[in-house]
Amino acid sequence: MTKKILVLGSGAREHSIIRAIERSSKPNKIFCIASNMNPGIANLCDEFIIDDFNNTEIVTNYATKKNITLAIIGPENPLQKGVADALWNEKIKVVGPKKELAQIETSKAFTRNLLKKHKISGGPKYKTFDSMVGVLGFLEDLGDNYVVKFDGLAGGKGVKVSGDHLASHKDALAYCEELIHKNHEFVIEEKFIGQEFSLMSFCDGENLKHMPAVQDHKRVFDNDQGPNTGGMGTYSDADHSLPFLRKEEIQKAQYINQETANALKKEFGYGFKGVLYGGFMATKDGVKLIEYNARFGDPEAMNVLSILKTDFLDICDGITQGTLDQIDVQFKNKATVCKYAVPEGYPDKPIKGEKIDLSKVEDQDSLFYASVDVIDGALVEAGSRTVAVVGVDETIEKAEKLAQREISKIKGPLFYRKDIGTSKLIQKKINHMDSLR
Repeated sequence: MTKKILVLGSGAREHSIIRAIERSSKPNKIFCIASNMNPGIANLCDEFIIDDFNNTEIVTNYATKKNITLAIIGPENPLQKGVADALWNEKIKVVGPKKELAQIETSKAFTRNLLKKHKISGGPKYKTFDSMVGVLGFLEDLGDNYVVKFDGLAGGKGVKVSGDHLASHKDALAYCEELIHKNHEFVIEEKFIGQEFSLMSFCDGENLKHMPAVQDHKRVFDNDQGPNTGGMGTYSDADHSLPFLRKEEIQKAQYINQETANALKKEFGYGFKGVLYGGFMATKDGVKLIEYNARFGDPEAMNVLSILKTDFLDICDGITQGTLDQIDVQFKNKATVCKYAVPEGYPDKPIKGEKIDLSKVEDQDSLFYASVDVIDGALVEAGSRTVAVVGVDETIEKAEKLAQREISKIKGPLFYRKDIGTSKLIQKKINHMDSLR
């Protein structure tokens, strides 16, 4: 029987998901509800429409009309809007958690409170605020190491860190007042010192299958300079760890993901079905949890799905049917490097509507289209991260050279980080962890 699969979203993450579906041995038809005209995705789909995938009625009407049997939710906003709940109500299986469980991403306070209640290690000293009462006192308790987090979805840009974005308590108070002025709650917590890494796990509500660890680079410019972004690029190693991590640190992150999945099931009486994505930091005091996401990371999805050996649709069936423990999830022992090309002016004042030319890229399969559009037959920038390139090879160094070679052939008013995945930057991270330990 041919599976009819609906993918929500139209960025590079969704392009990589659809590529993984396309590689499946199972007969399938792919449908996509997109927010922009992404030709990389459209060319792989049986039907591609542009509509509001955050609207439960639009999504369920389309899904029932097309007799969809499986839906895969790419971005976080539809999860927050309850799109997974609405699809399950129509007896359509979904990779992506229901609204209550998606709070693991959509509310920073929910996540901290959940881990505290269920005695899961890795959390910081923290407090939640809905007014300025007690803010200064708690900042003084934390001293110079603190983080202020908007309690909601902000596209990776709602977190302000002392020393990086906030130079003083005065700056922190100003940001807190700005959030209060907008009627937003926020969390202030202790700042961890170390190296960040992402550990994503497929989850069927009870059983987890872990993916290779990945390191993202949030800062827009080389040498981790400039403002935060949704992520400028990522790398993973052939042994599925990272050069600066110890074996027990990977195991601890995997353990925290499993314990969090267990806690969610205890809390709500039903399990998280989808991708549980832990953002961790290796510190001198062990592995700490920075935050959770309730879906594939972007760019991380491109790294892990590019080396996935197991049939992706078998994994999706395992997730939705609660039989993930019966699936032998395997990844190739290859290193990956992903680099994003972004519009000039990104992230604060990105240019839009300018033409880009991808015709000189030799390995078109290494390209993942993101925030693009087609105007008068020409591919143009749509204002956010534009296109990603992934190199896959035996070592990070070789994979970086592949990614660099291809991304340098993209023409248009774009820029990218040249240092992601280079030996120099990775050695800097190893040295940093060695100095902390």
